Amino acid sequence: MQQAAPAAIQNDRNPMTRLLLTCLLAAAAPAFGRTLDGFDDPSAWQVVASDQVSAQLRAVPGRDGGKALCLDYDFNGVSGHAGLQRELPLAYPDNYRFAFALRGDSPRNDLQFKLIDAGGDNVWWVNRPHYAFPRDWTEVAYKRRQIDKAWGPDPERTLRRSARVEFTIYNRVGGRGSVCFDDLRLEPLPAGDASPLVATASADPAAATAAAVTDDDPATAWAGRFDARHPPRLTLDLGKPREFGGLSLQWGGAGYASRYRVELSDDGRSWRRVREVGDGDGGSDWVALPESEARWLRLTLLGGPAPGFALRQARVEPLAFAATPNDFIASVAKASPRGRFPRGFSGEQPYWTIVGVDGGLDQGLIGEDGAIELAKGGFSIEPFVQVGGRTVDWAGVTSTQSLQDGYLPIPSVHWAHPDFALDVTAFAEGDAAHSRLWARYRLTNTGTAARDYVLALALRPWQVNPPTQFLNTPGGWSPIRHLALDAGGGTVDAGDGQNPARRVRLLQAPASVAAETFDPGENAARLAEGRVPPAAAAATAEDAQGLASGAWLYRITLAPGESREFGWTSALSGALPEWRKPFPGIALLRHQQEATAARWRDALDRVHFRVPAQGQPLVDTLRTATAHMLISRIGPRLQPGTRSYARSWIRDGAMISEGLLRLGRDDVVRDFVQWYAPYQFASGKVPCCVDARGSDPVPENDSHGELIFNIAEYARYTGDMPFLTSMWPHVRGAFSYMEVLRASERTEANRARNPAFYGMMPASISHEGYSAKPMHAYWDDFWALRGYDDAVAVASMLGKNEDEKVMAAARDQFRADLDASLHSAVTAHGLDYLPGSAELGDFDPTSTTIALAPGNAQGWLPAAQLDGTFQRYWREFEQRRDGQREWKDYTPYEWRNVAAFVRLGWRERAWQATAFFFRDRQPQGWNQWAEVVSRTPRTPFFVGDLPHAWVASDFVRSALDMFAYERGGDASLVLAAGIPSDWLDGEGIAVDGLRTPYGRLAYSLRRTDGVLRLEVSGAGLRPPPGGLVLPWPYADGVPGRTTIDGRPAAWHDGELRIPVPARVDIAVPQPAR
Repeated sequence: MQQAAPAAIQNDRNPMTRLLLTCLLAAAAPAFGRTLDGFDDPSAWQVVASDQVSAQLRAVPGRDGGKALCLDYDFNGVSGHAGLQRELPLAYPDNYRFAFALRGDSPRNDLQFKLIDAGGDNVWWVNRPHYAFPRDWTEVAYKRRQIDKAWGPDPERTLRRSARVEFTIYNRVGGRGSVCFDDLRLEPLPAGDASPLVATASADPAAATAAAVTDDDPATAWAGRFDARHPPRLTLDLGKPREFGGLSLQWGGAGYASRYRVELSDDGRSWRRVREVGDGDGGSDWVALPESEARWLRLTLLGGPAPGFALRQARVEPLAFAATPNDFIASVAKASPRGRFPRGFSGEQPYWTIVGVDGGLDQGLIGEDGAIELAKGGFSIEPFVQVGGRTVDWAGVTSTQSLQDGYLPIPSVHWAHPDFALDVTAFAEGDAAHSRLWARYRLTNTGTAARDYVLALALRPWQVNPPTQFLNTPGGWSPIRHLALDAGGGTVDAGDGQNPARRVRLLQAPASVAAETFDPGENAARLAEGRVPPAAAAATAEDAQGLASGAWLYRITLAPGESREFGWTSALSGALPEWRKPFPGIALLRHQQEATAARWRDALDRVHFRVPAQGQPLVDTLRTATAHMLISRIGPRLQPGTRSYARSWIRDGAMISEGLLRLGRDDVVRDFVQWYAPYQFASGKVPCCVDARGSDPVPENDSHGELIFNIAEYARYTGDMPFLTSMWPHVRGAFSYMEVLRASERTEANRARNPAFYGMMPASISHEGYSAKPMHAYWDDFWALRGYDDAVAVASMLGKNEDEKVMAAARDQFRADLDASLHSAVTAHGLDYLPGSAELGDFDPTSTTIALAPGNAQGWLPAAQLDGTFQRYWREFEQRRDGQREWKDYTPYEWRNVAAFVRLGWRERAWQATAFFFRDRQPQGWNQWAEVVSRTPRTPFFVGDLPHAWVASDFVRSALDMFAYERGGDASLVLAAGIPSDWLDGEGIAVDGLRTPYGRLAYSLRRTDGVLRLEVSGAGLRPPPGGLVLPWPYADGVPGRTTIDGRPAAWHDGELRIPVPARVDIAVPQPAR
């Protein structure tokens, strides 16, 4: 067992992971326990594999002469999982560990160990992403505290009993492989010890003063002289074997050890080396020892800058101190002044925005405090300013944020300080294959006298994406193991040892550069302490911990009011271009920024809006949200974000597509559908999402209708019949798969079980609202109905008459079943609203909005429950807004309720909700929402992605609906139904170029001299079958004399139907508001 340790360690190239494995394996001495399975009988196990993944079991010789079992798998170009599972009822002691032997010849996919309850609903697991499978048999052990609740409806998180065990290989990088298992054991452990870590100290020499390191008295110290032949040693005894996470040291004055060794022992005789420091610089030292277990720790001092040393404190830190690299950085940040580390490591929630090109392959981030992340998961560059003998960081200034022109995706951060102003701007230019990130810094003397400044641009080993972000691209630490800065060439190469080094080019020569490992102190923290490194033209650092840091230093003298600008660039995709001279200067950056702004204006101003001043934030945010949807896509892949949600969901894609079609970006929608559709499974099943690993097999039964809708909507807006013809097999396949799904639920046995299930889509996690346990979600059914509707429409457009008849019959039957199901669920649960799911009868109005748009079900839904749904939402919304209702957080998917209000004719409510949601943009100046909004915005939490492109699309569609929306019930275009009436005064509003299925819409609406005038252009617009509809825009009064093109016209139920083109004059009684 111990002999296999080196193979496991050498297989992982991450030094901190190697250290973790070393400590785990060293602590994992064999214990007597229960052997659960020796893997001698393959029949006890069964293969579990997702759609189109191949897997089989194979018996092989085991570790100790018996048998073992191998799982051979092949992902066949799709996402998903392969595993082996068996029945194994277990009851758990108070403390325990699982142990098993493992070897494999496999790509670095995820290894998951799962424990499943008797019902199969609740799952506990250990998930190891990017697992480095050892070629030789290796002992693996998971302790109770490492086993987490993965999912399930039971609120109990502690694992007490389980019925099944499963080993899963989950697709992280794909491919094929073989993973073998042997000797699964459950071993009881002594009760966990959560008491404080208290050590007694002994030393050689100077034993008399050793106790000073544990007495918490900064005035005392263990002191002595270095001796190369007999190095001073300090031993800390914890009294019994304990688990711990690190060591913190506090040195006294100039006497410190710059070189020392840390060792651990279980018996006080045999020692294992776990850490060696070679360039410490005194003060506070933090030593990460993740997942360590021992009784004794020994510190051997090997030398220092002075003849002697004085160690004031040595503290053994708990497991949480360095459980992960992020925990370690946060521990150091907690002991440091606010501002030396990013907010995310200092107990504060930060915010950021995205920087990239339309459809780029990678994107940067800029944080609200001015740090810039160079690429997904990459390190960041953060500004510091030294002035008047002090170093100013983000905590010492007032920061605000803005976008160029108020809406372009060229964000800036503005520092205000009594002695200076600093403006930081980031943007990206180029195309998908060759894009570059640019940063611009403008330092201004805002005082009344000339001042000397040092602008330090610090390279730091963490992302702008903070450590609370855990999905897909975990935030926080971004390893820099190799760092080389060259002032003469204006370049930096920084790498993590696994991926190609990232290069940065400076536009002006710095006065000096600096590079450091973590042991002598993180570089920016040293700057903040006033320790400016000596001038150097080049600097390098090699840090096995991945915590190297560096800085460029610009020394500047500025007269009052004078400014200087600096900048750099780095490739997001492709290579950096070669320059004729090392430092081309800031003029190049200015030119690139102007050109980038011009390109974005062209891309975002295809639909023109004229609104009064109070409406400009809506229009600006509409344009910014469009840019964020375009930047968040990777090539053709529409996706909700680039960090947490860097995958392409058909759900998100379909909803983003609708907004983009209305804004004239049908090219993007075509590219997306053409890319996504071929990932459809052979069965016709539409994958919920797709990424580089292929099609995801998780059943989300809204997906099939969404793909059909996406295809049909594109065809309706563009009339692109060749494309529609090419998509027909995908429409037909998705339709056929929905038929299979609903047939599986359309049985008498199912009707007897619950009439509301009859003929519906099967239970699924749906829009991920039922991740704990799949439900019969009406979200799925409304999307399925829209898919049936659009399948009929596509068949009609293509002249496939027989298919059209079959599809129409299926649609009508499904609609009747859906109507019956809703009535059954409403009756069974006694509801005055439309439920989110048949089982729960839950209130989920944001989900129900999909029935109105794009579901087009408003005309036949139960009227009382439809009204009750949104009346209740409005009551609860008012209570939340007015502080009468407790709430913790919400998701801005609620923007869809604004569109529902518009369609229900609740103009004033739509605008009140808009005003509320606008207050939750973070930061305000960047025109964006995260996926989650918190009532306590500075308390750290998971925000999803920021910006979030699906949320952006919900806002875009709601905002556009205010100006015009298509009403499916009568095939009309409804104008200005969400525009506040006071916007109509004076110049009023105007829209030009808004795309609809009937062409481009252009109209103006304004009120002057008691007359409300609507002018509709006929250029590029076909009259909809139901015409144009203008609802009466005022809450009081009734319309006076009305003419259309000079002829009298009549209103019906508060609406006026208008031909195309038209000039409409309406007498407005005074006062009408």
